[in-house]
Amino acid sequence: MSHSPDLAITSQRVITPDGEKAAAVLIKDEKILDVLPMDDIQNDCPIEDMGNDVVMPGLVDVHVHINEPGRTDWEGFETATKAACAGGITTLVDMPLNCNPVTTNMGAFNAKITSTQKKLWVDCGFYGGLIPDNLHEIELLAKAGVLGFKAFMSHSGIDEFPKVSEQNLRDVLFILAKYNLPLLVHAELEDGDNTTDDLITYESYMATRPKSWENNAIKLLISLCAEFQTPIHIVHLSSSEILNEISSARENGLPITVETCPHYLHFTAEKIADGDTRFKCAPPIRDANNREQLWRGLKSGIIDFITSDHSPCQPELKKLSEGRFDKAWGGISSVQLTLPIIWSECKNEGLSLAQLTNWLCDAPAKFIGMDDCKGQILPGKDADITCWDPDESFLVEPAMIHYKHKLTPYDGEQLFGVVKKTFLRGNKIFDNNRFTNGPLGKPLYRSYDKKN
Repeated sequence: MSHSPDLAITSQRVITPDGEKAAAVLIKDEKILDVLPMDDIQNDCPIEDMGNDVVMPGLVDVHVHINEPGRTDWEGFETATKAACAGGITTLVDMPLNCNPVTTNMGAFNAKITSTQKKLWVDCGFYGGLIPDNLHEIELLAKAGVLGFKAFMSHSGIDEFPKVSEQNLRDVLFILAKYNLPLLVHAELEDGDNTTDDLITYESYMATRPKSWENNAIKLLISLCAEFQTPIHIVHLSSSEILNEISSARENGLPITVETCPHYLHFTAEKIADGDTRFKCAPPIRDANNREQLWRGLKSGIIDFITSDHSPCQPELKKLSEGRFDKAWGGISSVQLTLPIIWSECKNEGLSLAQLTNWLCDAPAKFIGMDDCKGQILPGKDADITCWDPDESFLVEPAMIHYKHKLTPYDGEQLFGVVKKTFLRGNKIFDNNRFTNGPLGKPLYRSYDKKN
């Protein structure tokens, strides 16, 4: 068997765990064979020279709502994963709700896996769902290879996926204590009636879901994490007020992790126009000071990584013509845009490509237990690579969007960072606005790992 590489990707700006360097990434049998100086490439090796473009690991987005089976009029595996690879994402994880049936039992999980066939343009893992009456399904789903379990402490938006109680959380943490799987929680604990008659302004919508909902929910989760010593993950953190408590929990050795999202790091509530329901999400986008504090949390390591929380729906469900936030579906579509959104902010904040790579590749791969094969440019890892120009800017327009529905609050935003090529396990799947060699994505399963 020949040991010569199948391909070498070269650039002056390869992002490795040792830093940014001029290098050649050698690929063999869908794996990274080596990372060498460019002069060390064998003469007969095919070369993809990216010049001064950034070559970094394929992004890992561990919070995506794909909605298939059952709600493919909202989104589906083909459109979502095409949009992902156009945005430099090579691994994503699908959430267990908004599909029909919701992924809370083995029958639904098997139906979801079947629905992915010949549709995945990137590799895709799956979460199971925790609802009040499916405790008996948790170990079956864990053994089937889900990457974690998602629960809501407030209404999820769909009746098929009801919120859980503190007792439900205790019951599942008792089970998950035997497994190396995280519990992911939508942390909003409803506290009284915060509705108002005026839900045209974003300020009025914010008032219906105050920071206290998040703060109180996370305080409860920290106490449960301390009691059970079981990994708990806070999804889409919006409130910066709870960062100190999270930091203290970490200092005490608790296995608690946190993500935030592009919309909380890019937008501010003050600049959202009245009635612009494209911006509705839960928890809400908050004020400019809160946004700056979230960036502080990222820089200090209190927030572990960034996910898109791509949450699409049919445009009419956004009720844009009515302009009432109480009637609109809550969710923001952005899976294709995470890299340029965050890089644009990193440029403004004076942050490095290494930090960007940690938040979008390395840390999320570790979170889902896939860091043996995903998230870094290192020998032995999958050859998942994105090549992009950090200095080129573009205007977000509906025509360039590849997920199913083009309605997005990023429409008209000028962003830096244009993805040129995406490689999945060494196969070029996206090349200068063209999809190639696909769909080649595979379902990802976590190895069953029960503690002794």
